[in-house]
Amino acid sequence: MNFETVIGLEIHAELKSKTKIFCSCSTAFGAEPNTNTCPICTGVPGTLPVLNEEVVNLAIKAGTALGCKINKFNKMDRKNYFYPDLPKNYQTSQFDMPICSGGVIEYEYEGKTVKVRLNRIHIEEDAGKLIHVEDEPISLIDYNRVGVPLAEIVTEPDMRSVGEAIEFLRKLKSILEYAGVSDCRMEQGSLRCDANISLRPVGQEEFGTKVELKNINSFRELEKALKKEEKRQRELYSFNEGYKVVQETRRWDAAKGKTISMRSKEQAHDYRYVVEPDLPPIILYDEQIDVIKKSLPEMPEVKRERFLNEYELTEKEVDILISDMGLAMFFEAVAKEGIAPKMAANWILGDILRILKDRKTESLEMTLDSVNFAKLLNVVSEGKISNNIGREVLEDIFDENKDPIKVIEEKGLMQISSSDELEKIVDEVIVANPQSVEDFKAGKTQASGFLMGQVMKKSQGKANPKVCKQLIDDKLSKL
Repeated sequence: MNFETVIGLEIHAELKSKTKIFCSCSTAFGAEPNTNTCPICTGVPGTLPVLNEEVVNLAIKAGTALGCKINKFNKMDRKNYFYPDLPKNYQTSQFDMPICSGGVIEYEYEGKTVKVRLNRIHIEEDAGKLIHVEDEPISLIDYNRVGVPLAEIVTEPDMRSVGEAIEFLRKLKSILEYAGVSDCRMEQGSLRCDANISLRPVGQEEFGTKVELKNINSFRELEKALKKEEKRQRELYSFNEGYKVVQETRRWDAAKGKTISMRSKEQAHDYRYVVEPDLPPIILYDEQIDVIKKSLPEMPEVKRERFLNEYELTEKEVDILISDMGLAMFFEAVAKEGIAPKMAANWILGDILRILKDRKTESLEMTLDSVNFAKLLNVVSEGKISNNIGREVLEDIFDENKDPIKVIEEKGLMQISSSDELEKIVDEVIVANPQSVEDFKAGKTQASGFLMGQVMKKSQGKANPKVCKQLIDDKLSKL
């Protein structure tokens, strides 16, 4: 029997607010444990929360960017169940009246248009972080993350393959970054994903039993987890053991490469929601929503079309640039410095991406600015240094944003274009390689290429290739 995969996602995006959702504590990542805390976010009895207006505005911006309906009357609720790392023992979230509802994301995947409907976006507070001490019967708790504002984005079960789900998350991440809603740094936990996956016979309308995979924070691990769970369920159904697929929460164990059962989901909806008594309803106005809507920057799809029209790049080049907001901004800044767009794209998609990967650095965190990068590309395009030397200089200037001209001058890397100086080197190479000269005379034209390589080696890569080739060809033709 053939089975169809059904996937829905619940994404938690940390909102780009400097302070927490109900207090003025910092949301900065990487602080010493339990230093970004106060009586409000640690749940001290007698304290009262105050809703951060910026969190509301960011949620409206997210909803607008994703085509949602902004609900002008919404409220906060208490979600009750045991959180070992949430000191209040309940989470302040939104239940039946979220700030945004509906919405859709469209994207291309394997030659077809995929439409994923959004169910809702609601705002809530994050929990703390449990730190399990190896070989000790204790766990430590860091409350810094408690109260950090989140937007939970819930999709409908509209994805029919693991690939569609991964591409959806990439698309969503891009939209949130461009809108300025979240920095989406998955390695820091500011974009996390729960995935619901089930299988059903092809043609059946009724959904199969779904399994939830919790707290995955990278595209690669999400893909591996979904594929493994898909395979597990498919094998159970194939061997008539479908009854073993039960509604439950499973975690992804990356080290073991498998999903592991955590708890049953039979009581998944029994959270005993109650209206948050310490916070009034959230009332929004058309004027407020309109101001936020007008503040939205150019979004990815609009930028994509403009790049294709303005810069004459291939669709693949544009798609890679647009998928990373930092790269897209950097590319455009370099092009505005007068660099040919094709050259700028080639270097950014090749060398800049390679260095970022080696450094394990995000594009938005690059020290190198567009002015110094453009200076380097100008020197290369003018033939004053070779591409290879240009790449060496790029490595030198990347981390400290050095002036490439000064680096080239200090290291004496400027290309040799003087005919007199190059002629001397060419003569020495020809004398030192008589066999190559004989090969050339015998009709082996590749011998001139070998001589060219020897000239470049002798000049330490500084010989102007165009002038050098002309000199070699002239001298060999006269022998």
